[in-house]
Amino acid sequence: MKVTILDDYFDTIRALPCFGKLDGHDVTIWNDHVQDVDALAERLAETEALVLIRERTHIRRPLIEKLSNLKLVSQRSVYPHIDVDALTEKNILLCSGQHGDAPSYATAEMTWGLILTAMRELPQQMQSLKDGNWQLAPGRTLRHKTLGIYGFGRISRAVADTARSFGMRTLVWAREASREAAKAEGHDVAASKEDFFRDSDVITLHMRLKDATRHIVTAEDLALMKPTALLVNTSRAGLIEPGALVAALKAGRPGMAAVDVYDNEPVTQGSEPLLALPNAYCTPHIGYVTVDEWEIQFSDIFDQIVAYAAGDPINMINPEVWKG
Repeated sequence: MKVTILDDYFDTIRALPCFGKLDGHDVTIWNDHVQDVDALAERLAETEALVLIRERTHIRRPLIEKLSNLKLVSQRSVYPHIDVDALTEKNILLCSGQHGDAPSYATAEMTWGLILTAMRELPQQMQSLKDGNWQLAPGRTLRHKTLGIYGFGRISRAVADTARSFGMRTLVWAREASREAAKAEGHDVAASKEDFFRDSDVITLHMRLKDATRHIVTAEDLALMKPTALLVNTSRAGLIEPGALVAALKAGRPGMAAVDVYDNEPVTQGSEPLLALPNAYCTPHIGYVTVDEWEIQFSDIFDQIVAYAAGDPINMINPEVWKG
């Protein structure tokens, strides 16, 4: 099959051990990002199997209607960036494994990296040292602080496990069933959403972005946070009301934010107001971007292509298009 892989910015995928699963297929890899429909249509004109790296490129109806040779889209995890109805109408199969019960440990580790970076002001301390100065200012420790976890799923549990080693109290807010699960696993559960934002020293967001969670964190929620508190988001920018975080940081509640996700990605020069704020610690959506994590993810993605080529597709999202 003619296979195209988009958005492999650092040309990482061909070096993964799992890339060998595509031996015998005609593979093209693009290392830049393009969203223009006509440019993508030209690139994908001969493509039969399209590999996506999470949600980097949107695959919508105007593009799908131009791809006459496309038979399969293979990716992993959720697919809000894909017009499944348009794929189905064109008899294009979408296969997307949902990674079972295994969390993204890379994202959980990134969450803690951001927490430590912000609480100890590591970038400022490093820059001060490079500028010829010594210690800049005292940071804040985590022991005996309250870690607020908004959402309680696979990644949340991995984050909570690490909190114990730091001697932190964990406080959970989520939908009712998840709150009961958190309580059963020994975590404190906030009496209300207001108490959750008011009592937490660090809040980390761990929810999938869907209609029920879009803009679930409001300006009013953020205004309840302590001026010494930190908000961390390694999930999705759309969980927060548009403009609310920038306004909150300027107002001083919370005192800091550490963010790995943005409304418009990739971020270009001047397109993200958080980058201009001294109390915002920003990274370029690298929570899941490790060689180890990619080996896990792309092993599944390539298995889906191999299974399709063998006539026995797996992880079908729109199985009605499969004729066998």
